[in-house]
Amino acid sequence: MKSRLYLPKIDPPPRSILDYLILQFPHIPPATWHERMSRGLVAVEDGTPISPDTSYRHGLTILYSREVPGEPLPDSAESVLYRDASILIADKPHGMVVTPSGNHVERSLLFRLQRSTSLNTLTPVHRLDRETAGLVLFTIREELRDTYHRLFSERLIEREYHAIATLRSSTEPKQWRLETRMEAGEPWYRRRIVEGSQSEANAITHIECVEAQKKVGFFRLRPETGKKHQLRVHMATLGFPIVGDLLYPEVRERQEGDPPLQLLARRLSFKDPQSGESRSFISSQKLLWPME
Repeated sequence: MKSRLYLPKIDPPPRSILDYLILQFPHIPPATWHERMSRGLVAVEDGTPISPDTSYRHGLTILYSREVPGEPLPDSAESVLYRDASILIADKPHGMVVTPSGNHVERSLLFRLQRSTSLNTLTPVHRLDRETAGLVLFTIREELRDTYHRLFSERLIEREYHAIATLRSSTEPKQWRLETRMEAGEPWYRRRIVEGSQSEANAITHIECVEAQKKVGFFRLRPETGKKHQLRVHMATLGFPIVGDLLYPEVRERQEGDPPLQLLARRLSFKDPQSGESRSFISSQKLLWPME
């Protein structure tokens, strides 16, 4: 994963960029910076490699690679469904983070795509939970991110998710529209619905039970908004917790044999703000349906 660092004006300046990095990141051993430089993993923004003797010069932006020693490979690989001069559509498997987090750096979707495409400016426009599989939209040039992010903030993009959920009872195919207000919950990494008028709602989802077995159902979800854990909370609120969910309706430990979260970002459809063309993409990832 390429991280960016701007070199500020310092009086007196450090002798070298290496000296500045050692002072700036005291938790990283100097030998690690030497090793990274020897492999060409520290460079000026234009691609010029930096050596231990490169003089410090304020105003430069340098790129360096974060690494986690011994980081394992992901269980499954991503795929690229579409790429042009402006955007890239990736199809993410379950269990892969979109951006580096904790000890998920080289196995993050962003790092893997940057490495496989050599596009260091690749930027995600939105997020999926680590446990959720499916489509993620990236811009190839950073200055385009706001243009494509407006598709989400102004609700100009149609998103369709599929989910497999536990049924509280035998349920016939049916539709719901949930319009709620969601805020941070307890513990801090969960979300909760709070009381409020519809004018204060910040999480809206259309939910349809397409098919039902005795204890599980296949659902189609169309969110109008994109709050964290919105679909998981709304499904649990209806009494249909998503199979494999370890957070809702209650926090629990993963048990041997538990499937991954059965939630898939299956379709993205929108009018491209750059070209004006209508675009629609379908994920090739699969859920465990029909359930055994």
